[in-house]
Amino acid sequence: MTVPSQLPDASYDNVSPLFRDGWEQDMEPAAGPDAWDIPVPLGESRALPAFPVDVLPPWVGDMVAAVAEETQTPADLAGCLALAALATAAGGRVMIRIRGRWHEPVNIYTAVALPPGNRKSAVFDLMTKPLLAVEKVLKDASVLKRTEAETTLKLLKAAAEKAAARAAGAEQDKREELTREAVFLAHQAEGVTVPAETQLIADNATQESLATMLAEQGGRVAIMSPEGGIFDIIAGLYSGSPNMEIFLKGHAGDMVRVNRQGRPSQHIERPAVTMGLAIQPEVLDAIARVKGADGRGLLARYLYAVPRSLVGSRRLDPEPIPDDVADTYAARLSALTATLADWTEAAVLALTPEADAVMMAYQKVTESRLSKDGSLAPIVKWASKRDGAVARLAALLHLATHPEDGWTRPVEAATVAAATRLGDYFTVHALHVFDAMGADPAQDAARILLGHLHLYPPAGTFTKRELMRAVPRADFRTMADLDPALALLEEHGWLRQQAPPPRSAKGGRPPSPRYEAYPRIGHGEA
Repeated sequence: MTVPSQLPDASYDNVSPLFRDGWEQDMEPAAGPDAWDIPVPLGESRALPAFPVDVLPPWVGDMVAAVAEETQTPADLAGCLALAALATAAGGRVMIRIRGRWHEPVNIYTAVALPPGNRKSAVFDLMTKPLLAVEKVLKDASVLKRTEAETTLKLLKAAAEKAAARAAGAEQDKREELTREAVFLAHQAEGVTVPAETQLIADNATQESLATMLAEQGGRVAIMSPEGGIFDIIAGLYSGSPNMEIFLKGHAGDMVRVNRQGRPSQHIERPAVTMGLAIQPEVLDAIARVKGADGRGLLARYLYAVPRSLVGSRRLDPEPIPDDVADTYAARLSALTATLADWTEAAVLALTPEADAVMMAYQKVTESRLSKDGSLAPIVKWASKRDGAVARLAALLHLATHPEDGWTRPVEAATVAAATRLGDYFTVHALHVFDAMGADPAQDAARILLGHLHLYPPAGTFTKRELMRAVPRADFRTMADLDPALALLEEHGWLRQQAPPPRSAKGGRPPSPRYEAYPRIGHGEA
């Protein structure tokens, strides 16, 4: 009940005119044998922010907004894929130094959770097409190099074999010289590496195949998929047990050793794996149950987004993507990717003093919220990586702002500030995701049912069967689906189940359970 801020001049023997009609119904029920205690709140659903498109450089942000409009999908999907696309271009080729010896690679893991029917494949195609075009160009350009290397290797092996045969049949005085020649040619053959076909993007990959790809592709590869199949592989689809080592090291940039039967071992000094995934919400629950996924920190490496689905409210005549927007996005992302593709040494970005001050201020906020009673305590593992993620995002925004020469410039304060906004966005979504991973499904159902009762307060008592006919079928498909929610609402004091009437001697089907609701339901309390 709200008291007016200003009272008119009048007699106040009767205060009813000061309040809205029906205010008396908001009064607490009178005490008595049937009095209700104030119910225990179920807790509020977290309000999730929309993706901050405006922090992206215009050529990226315009594409994200246009794709979201044409496909009628949340901007979060195209926005997270844009960040993953930039990380595909720069991962393994650029690092950012925050201060001292603290460096971060610029590859990221993003996971957007959306139900089926949200046109994820269409958005993936639009946002990753430039990367696939560059991949094809690089693959075609490598054909000559592959042919030269294969021919050189074949000739050296043949020459080494001939020299070895001559040495084996030579007289003693000539054998030593011919042996040295054979060894020299064999050594040269061992030093020839036939380059693999360029591959920037994989759909799904086992740990073994991903390690091989990293070795062949200069230490970097991206997994971009509109499905969550990679989580099945991590969970042990092919190995029979969880296998996540390469995915942990591929995010952190820790050295990976590849041992292959019959071939020399290889090691990747700084592996850089990027992931851009769109998954169904149920996949998050499944991966949370994988042994070691939480304890070893795999879950803490993802930047999560759980946007609201637009299905059911989409425009049927959206604006198409302007040609100049699509062309600019394709040209700049392609140029950045192609420029960095052949680099063997990673460029190191530095922060300006002002950017470092912004970063330090953000770190202080993060640290203050990691304490036992802090707001980030429920996701301490994820939040402990938040500042590093913001640094990575700042590097990606910087390279997108200066796609021609960003590696020669320091990262500015405005760019780090923009990255902190992304950090805040992903933080709220992470809190939601980890809440959902550990939540009781009955509580979600109870919250939905309570929301329905607030919107449509019952005039009197009601039966379970009557309630089933009134609630959305998408939320409660069977009568049994109501049971956990009803039980929890009873436990919290929002509902009371009435005693069933005496059974008739004739028997028959028992009557549907009858309930009464807390008298103030529908008046703002939750």
